[in-house]
Amino acid sequence: MMRSKFSSHQRRRGFSLIELLLVVTILGIIAALVVPRVSTSTDMAAEKVRASHVAQLNGAIEQYYLTNGSWPTDLTDLVGTYLVDGVPTNPMGGPYSIDATSHRVTFTP
Repeated sequence: MMRSKFSSHQRRRGFSLIELLLVVTILGIIAALVVPRVSTSTDMAAEKVRASHVAQLNGAIEQYYLTNGSWPTDLTDLVGTYLVDGVPTNPMGGPYSIDATSHRVTFTP
């Protein structure tokens, strides 16, 4: 009598190619849904940080004016007394600067 390679008491081990392809496909679909949301969230967070920096810098400019009676010519004038940690870095890239007319912070995207 000839015995088969697998007896009825032995179980198959491992996954079939179809099962692996199905798992990879499902993971791909999940990644396609999640990645755009994460990148959008990162951009929105950077915009909120930039808005916070602009508000902080404009407040420091106002304090400088009230203390000195004149407007600062550059953001580095605020470092020390008004900006203890220095001028913050724009998370969206580009520098912050002071508009000479409005005396408000502007940024270059």
